[in-house]
Amino acid sequence: MMRRAFIACVCALLIAGCGGGTPKLAKLGANDVVLAFGDSLTYGTGAKAEESYPAVLGTLIARNVVRAGVPGEQTAGGLQRLPGALDEHQPRLVIVCLGGNDMLRKQPQQNVEANLRQILQLIKSRGIDAMLFGVPAPGLITSAPEFYEKLAKEFAIPYEGKIVTSVLYQPELKSDPIHPNAGGYRKMAEAIAALLRKAGAV
Repeated sequence: MMRRAFIACVCALLIAGCGGGTPKLAKLGANDVVLAFGDSLTYGTGAKAEESYPAVLGTLIARNVVRAGVPGEQTAGGLQRLPGALDEHQPRLVIVCLGGNDMLRKQPQQNVEANLRQILQLIKSRGIDAMLFGVPAPGLITSAPEFYEKLAKEFAIPYEGKIVTSVLYQPELKSDPIHPNAGGYRKMAEAIAALLRKAGAV
């Protein structure tokens, strides 16, 4: 009896990925669209358009990655813009990277979290897969606020919460204090490509 219970427990842990597995995504078809949705980090401020993370990611995964970044945008603006972007591009996957401008403008973190939750709810309600970038809060020693990881767990979606912070801690990867350069955007694209492979999307 105890042996049977032990085996059942081990199987449950394996199925759950021992509690730390990457949530799975549907395999992307060759013609499926990936929508990179966000602010200046998605737009590629500080580098050429072809050096932005969406452009590099498209090359790495051999898919059409649409660069839908608006410099200066906050989460409330992203929430208003999202339905039109989904209608226009009909993506199979949306990569969300927002919140930095809210924090720079000292918006309450609960508002940022609430807006991101609505963004993710809208994406999922249309049967579209989602991924989330965590963006560091302003400060000398900083990291992405906990609500990013909380939302990723809530929606059971892949989450990359370290790469933006890592890039912004390396002067050689930055174009200014809050934006990567071409090398930094490549690091972001490589991290997302690796996560997509872990999630089974490519």
